[in-house]
Amino acid sequence: MGLIQAAIGAIGGTLADQWKDFYTVPSGLAPTAALFAAVPQGQNAGRGSNTKGSDGVITNGSKILVPEGYGLVLMQDGAITGFAAEAGAYEWNSEAQDSQSIFAGNGIVSPLITTSWERFKFGGRPSTQQRAYFVTLKELPNNRFGTQSEIYWDDAYMNAQVGAVTRGTYTLKITDPILFIKNFVPAKYLEPGQVFDFTDLENDAASQLFNEVVGSLAPAFSLYTNDPSKGNRITKIQQDSIGFAQSLSAAVEQNYQWSTARGLVIAATAIIAIEYDENTRELLKNVQRADALAGARGNSNLQASVAAGFEAAGENAGAGGIFGMGMAAGTAGLGGLQQPVPGVGAQSTQQQATPAPAPAAPAAEDPMAKLAKFKEMLDAGLISQEDYDAAKAKALGL
Repeated sequence: MGLIQAAIGAIGGTLADQWKDFYTVPSGLAPTAALFAAVPQGQNAGRGSNTKGSDGVITNGSKILVPEGYGLVLMQDGAITGFAAEAGAYEWNSEAQDSQSIFAGNGIVSPLITTSWERFKFGGRPSTQQRAYFVTLKELPNNRFGTQSEIYWDDAYMNAQVGAVTRGTYTLKITDPILFIKNFVPAKYLEPGQVFDFTDLENDAASQLFNEVVGSLAPAFSLYTNDPSKGNRITKIQQDSIGFAQSLSAAVEQNYQWSTARGLVIAATAIIAIEYDENTRELLKNVQRADALAGARGNSNLQASVAAGFEAAGENAGAGGIFGMGMAAGTAGLGGLQQPVPGVGAQSTQQQATPAPAPAAPAAEDPMAKLAKFKEMLDAGLISQEDYDAAKAKALGL
């Protein structure tokens, strides 16, 4: 008993012309309006079926048009007596045997709303007068968040605790209008003429949501940056509005049960700015530098540096300078970048830990041994053929 479904789907001027007395969504609503009373759109000089209509109250015979993206909620004495989430035209008749109380539709909200209806449905027979409200089922934009001081979280990318001031916006979506109205909306918004708007600065309930979002930012950042599927990169947040929204929604749900207790979720986010504190900026710079020098790119950079050093040594000191550079490369631990030269770069742990004594005068070295070392360096690509020929001539006294 309650609503009779008269027409489903798109509705427009035709039905309005046929039903001179009907209720629908008020005009001029802000895009962030979430809940408001239905308003009458015509009376046809008293000749319609609803001749006893008054502001916010519908009686038997009233026609109600539900546009796409909205749900219709009927209430009496604070209790929900009917609900319709399917766009179309409905007639209220408490006496009709074929009327129903809930039209949840086949959308994603159906299981949630059906469950809530069983929990909160009206226990008795609806009377002939009901109040009608519309609840927005579309995403509600322009909900802002921001921090006045740094928030801190453990960041897997930088392997440290980092801090930042951040600001942005998020969109809300009402997934369960019954839970939303019963458990969250203040009573003063369930009156004709009142509009529940999440962006209204005078709306204390909306302000509470803002505070809960800000309180959940640190765990949301931690969830995102420590999720391997996100690549553990804080730099991806500003391009991943849906991914960070999921992390923020999960943090809000864990702390405040938005979805299960209030029928609300955060659908998307847009981070406008992340301003790291001084320590984090320095840490990020070091980590980025280490990333740039890691792997094949770093190997190429170091090999290029070593090659440039050999070239300079050859120009300044001939073959002796080249051989000295080979010794330096070994002692600097660069052996992993090229084929090792036997006898070059070996150093004991004790020698690394304590200063080496002054070297004794080197014994005369066999020219053939020198040439063998230069040949190995040539084969390893550490010196050019010209460098090898010069070293060969010097070793043989040519």
